[in-house]
Amino acid sequence: MGTSLSSSFPTQAQLVNNQNTNQNNRIPIVNQASYQYSDGTGRIFRGFSQVLNTERGLIDPLGRILGCGGELLPDYTGFSVGVYETNPSDPTGTELGRLVDLTRTELPDIPNNGVPGGRLPNAENLNPYFLQNNPADPNLRGTYNFLLDPSKGQTQPGKTYILVVNPPANSIYQQRRIRIRIGESTGGETGIGNAQNRILRYVATSLDGQPIRLTGETEFTGTVVAVADAELQGLDLLTFEFATNLCQPNQVQIIKSGDRATAEPGDTAIYRLSLRNLVEVGLNNVFAIDTLPLGFRLQPETVRGEINGKEVEVSTEVNGQNVIFRTNAILPPRSVLNIVYGTRITPDAMRGSGVNSAVVNAQRVDNNFRTQDGPATHKLQLRPGMISDCGTIIGRVFVDKNFDGEQQENEPGIPNAVIYLNNGNRVTTDPNGLFSVANVLPGNHTGVLDLSSLPGYTLAPNRRFKERNSQSRLVRIAPGGTARMNFAVTPSFLEDVKK
Repeated sequence: MGTSLSSSFPTQAQLVNNQNTNQNNRIPIVNQASYQYSDGTGRIFRGFSQVLNTERGLIDPLGRILGCGGELLPDYTGFSVGVYETNPSDPTGTELGRLVDLTRTELPDIPNNGVPGGRLPNAENLNPYFLQNNPADPNLRGTYNFLLDPSKGQTQPGKTYILVVNPPANSIYQQRRIRIRIGESTGGETGIGNAQNRILRYVATSLDGQPIRLTGETEFTGTVVAVADAELQGLDLLTFEFATNLCQPNQVQIIKSGDRATAEPGDTAIYRLSLRNLVEVGLNNVFAIDTLPLGFRLQPETVRGEINGKEVEVSTEVNGQNVIFRTNAILPPRSVLNIVYGTRITPDAMRGSGVNSAVVNAQRVDNNFRTQDGPATHKLQLRPGMISDCGTIIGRVFVDKNFDGEQQENEPGIPNAVIYLNNGNRVTTDPNGLFSVANVLPGNHTGVLDLSSLPGYTLAPNRRFKERNSQSRLVRIAPGGTARMNFAVTPSFLEDVKK
């Protein structure tokens, strides 16, 4: 008894000819097997298999929805993925149009019924497609696919779609939108290679600013091969885990609080920053930027940090009104880093709002994605306190050429002159000879000019008011008032001439 099996495959010339003449870019692959055998009596039996006719006309981008760290989600129930046209009236190409009219498929494929064979998991090429939580093949969990039809122009270069990932209602996830722009299609060098390895290029761009790959890109160029290789090439699209609500994209949360609702200049206000990790992985490179109100000054020695009751080191960096708090400690999942610090409230705070705000930045330890939250604000109501009755002393030290005790245009001020006040404060004049002292309590105050700070100068004689021929000045400050304290000087070598 003998048996033989043969099969007829399309030749390379047939493939090249089909590719060049088929306007729809469909490449038919026809395959039929014949068989022959004989039994012990010498009878010969012959036959032919059914003709297998396959068209390579659909493109299959296979994708998968993953968690932020690249892990499978615990439950895919209710998740759907849809492919939309872009809105033709939107010049930015970011708004949704209608759902793409995909060619319906079937699996298993019934020969000669005009319906193309499909591909798992979306065997019928539904749009939108609802993900299966427990597919027959565990490797397909969380995956989706859509077959694009070149005969409908769906793979033409420049064609743009928006891929929309919709979470179920009341999910902790938010909707994702990824724009996909079709590029040029390339193939192999030979006819058979061109048929089996036709590659469709595309550019994927995140429309919500979140990364779409584990390496952190928000835009990248990818490829999709023809149906035969679709299960080997795939695009992984990521959703990000949020522990608040559908509109809140943060994975870390900052809360700011203070130890009081009101304060006045001279007080110390204590603030607390609570930085909460909302995800199931640790956060490192954690830092918070706190913008203090005008007139608030950080007391570095008061800064403390703790995680789960254990003290951690927190460094500070002051840049103007901004204070940066940093820690090298890893913030464990679902844990809180508390930072406590004190600020001294100066009289300048009365010119500010009393509002300070803080933001937090951190980095996931599994994929190094950055996350942030804020600003969190706190308002301290400021009372003037005792400075509500305080006044101001203003004055100048100048060269008095006509000895009238008043400064004229041609009488310059003396910089760096030193005046001592009766409370021990030391004041220095500016380049124009001016000085001022704010928040002075009501009552009498004395200022003394330090002549040693003015080499080459001495007191100028006052020809109008003899009581001003002294190094000291006495002024009286009314509640909320202003008093002037001037000092007239003259070059030392003129002293004898003017006597």
